[in-house]
Amino acid sequence: MTISVRLNDADTKLIKTYAEMNNISLSDLIRIAVLEKIEDEYDLKCYEKSLEEYNANPETFTLDEVKKELGL
Repeated sequence: MTISVRLNDADTKLIKTYAEMNNISLSDLIRIAVLEKIEDEYDLKCYEKSLEEYNANPETFTLDEVKKELGL
């Protein structure tokens, strides 16, 4: 699939320079950057949900308790 992105001259120069400095294609740089952004936001949402669940029920378990529960 092909995706077009409109950039101003300054952004284009910065992105091209960064890609060249890191010996990576523009396509790979943009793909990696977008995927990392998505992963970071997903991780943050998971953290927020976990914190919300913990605050609602702050029960914790020791490592030994978890191992016993899982039969390890």
